Amino acid sequence: MEELKIEPREYQKTIFETCKEKDCLVVLPTGTGKTLIALMLTIDRFKKFPLEKILILAPTRPLIEQHFESFKENIPEDWADMQLFTGKTPSTKRKEIWRTAEFIFSTPQCIANDLNKNLYNLNKVSLLIVDECHRCLKNYAYNHVAQKYKTQATNKRVLALTASPGSDKQTITQVCENLGIDAVEIRTRQSPDVKPYLQELEFEKVEVAFPPEFTEIKILLQEIYNTKVNELKNRKILFGYASKTMLLKTQARLMQEIRKRKNINNMLAVSACVQAIKISHAIELLETQTISSFTAYLKNLFQQAAEKKSKGVQRLTTDPRFTKAYSLATTLEQEHPKLQALKEIIQKQFQKNSKSKIIIFAQFRDTVRKISEILNELPEIKADNFVGQTIKDHGNGKTTGLKQREQKAMVEKFKSGEINVLVATSIAEEGLDIPEVNEVIFYEPIPSAIRKIQRTGRTARLSKGKLKILVTKKTLDEVYHYTAYHKEKRMHSAIDEIKKDFASNEKQKDLF
Repeated sequence: MEELKIEPREYQKTIFETCKEKDCLVVLPTGTGKTLIALMLTIDRFKKFPLEKILILAPTRPLIEQHFESFKENIPEDWADMQLFTGKTPSTKRKEIWRTAEFIFSTPQCIANDLNKNLYNLNKVSLLIVDECHRCLKNYAYNHVAQKYKTQATNKRVLALTASPGSDKQTITQVCENLGIDAVEIRTRQSPDVKPYLQELEFEKVEVAFPPEFTEIKILLQEIYNTKVNELKNRKILFGYASKTMLLKTQARLMQEIRKRKNINNMLAVSACVQAIKISHAIELLETQTISSFTAYLKNLFQQAAEKKSKGVQRLTTDPRFTKAYSLATTLEQEHPKLQALKEIIQKQFQKNSKSKIIIFAQFRDTVRKISEILNELPEIKADNFVGQTIKDHGNGKTTGLKQREQKAMVEKFKSGEINVLVATSIAEEGLDIPEVNEVIFYEPIPSAIRKIQRTGRTARLSKGKLKILVTKKTLDEVYHYTAYHKEKRMHSAIDEIKKDFASNEKQKDLF
């Protein structure tokens, strides 16, 4: 393709051939060039239908801006009129731009809003590109645009891109149905045509023991938890295994019932449910996070009780087992052993290579702050917190939250080496143009295949990389680690099944 400034790899050419003929879901590891396939298909469709438009969607503003820049970089200037839509562009202005623009880059929300106002329609769109398409399950705007496209466009073609579409057949099938997909192209790091282009990824599970001093606290909390769960079962409200998800669903159901009709059994059950959920979260913090985040959480519950925010929390904080657990935690002279393990891993890596770049992922902002604080004690480390936009108050005048421009500025500092360790929440998992890193470290395993795959894709692209997952033995860490592993395996077998389904449908069509 003479219009492209970069040469596609063999697997990209193969996938492109499928995408030319069918509405295709492309599943490729992060950093293996999904965008180039989108570029190739864009050029192909634009040549076929020069008077029609190409619509490129991505779920966040930084991500769609990134695609816009990437297209501008790789397609010659003046080849097409490329325009970026954001919420900041007034809808009347978007209507004007839509008339003359040829390639439109937008978040799904902008397009969905404009379609609802009938500012324009999608009948002259010859290609719809949907990035991070696993969001098409919960993202109403994505679904809305996809449905409108199916009914309005004359020359339809859909390209759906993701590193991980979901972990079971039902979920992936739903994504395919929402987008009208009829072919799947999947590659993994191990695929024979992809492997030569990727560097070796060294994986290590770093195990630490759960300290006996912590166990004493956990036993007290577990007793409260069991009491509350048994109460819910005795009230005939909860049946079977009491997972955190099940408790949250039970609480939501009870609240709905109470709104319709107040009932003493349900009201007392809500109180027990609230306490069980709070204790479940406290145990998770104790087992997998840091002692400082655990004590901060308990302290916050005392604060809520003092402000009489919830009867359930008031009851919980007067439980002698709860007050004893808090007292023991505040007198501990040690932090969670994962913090020490992490410090040692970082030191070793920087001794080997002083120009290293590392990303550490952690679930909670309190943990992110603590990790940065501890790592910045090391002379060669310049760590900073990379978190979402929402401003969160952590007490004592401490807040966290980064606006999109601040996130971009931090990524630039990371690229230049001004920061060499990025300690991030889930915000750094998806899409953002974060440079290649030597090591990705999970402070805790996460029970999601999608998020695990996205985090892992941050390393071992251009040079050898390492993935390390910290696991506290005999805790939720172990449960989550194996959950993600099995979900990832299920995802690959589900995609294989769906591919076979599409292939057999094609054969049936050929027969009739």
